[in-house]
Amino acid sequence: MKESRGRKKRKYDSTRRKAQSLETQMQIVEAAGKLFIERGYIGTSIEKIAGEAGVAAETIYSIFGNKKSILTRVVDVAVVGDGELIPLLARAKIREVENEKDQNRQIQMFVEQIQLVMSRVAPMFNVMRGVVKAEPEIDVVLKKYLDGRLQGMGYFIDQLTANGPLRKGLDKQIAATTIWGLTSAEVYNLYINDRGWSAEEYQHWLADTLIRLLLP
Repeated sequence: MKESRGRKKRKYDSTRRKAQSLETQMQIVEAAGKLFIERGYIGTSIEKIAGEAGVAAETIYSIFGNKKSILTRVVDVAVVGDGELIPLLARAKIREVENEKDQNRQIQMFVEQIQLVMSRVAPMFNVMRGVVKAEPEIDVVLKKYLDGRLQGMGYFIDQLTANGPLRKGLDKQIAATTIWGLTSAEVYNLYINDRGWSAEEYQHWLADTLIRLLLP
């Protein structure tokens, strides 16, 4: 019995350690994201992130290794909205878009998710855009995310065309690229930050535009 209790205690301790480790990672990610936006990538050192997060710099090095890995994790978390290692396309809200059978409603639901994602991700794309000339490795990271977004748009087109055709003469590649451009961080910033639109105004414009451009 004593040995059995010991095994249970070790299992509990392991679970607790994992939870504590994830909590520490998220403290670092939140601190880094805040500083990257405020100070830029170059102006943010690991030591400054450590101070903001309330951890030792050695802890950050042991978890992430370098600043580029921290930035990558910050963007990954911004894309999905939390620290869970569940890809965006496997999320329940995305599954709801896939399961919707009405194309107009699919686009509206898709746009709702795009607005949420861009509200978190657009500031980080600004950070990466601002440093790519000075830091070529960040240019590689940015291109990876841009390519991933284009693939995601192609996946959405597949779900959309499962319920009906696209506008006559519009092929999948052009449709995916059209969505990719209109849902970009750059366009989001133009309407939300430069024009001062609300999230609702942005969603209404984007849904109406995509319906007109994509569907018969």
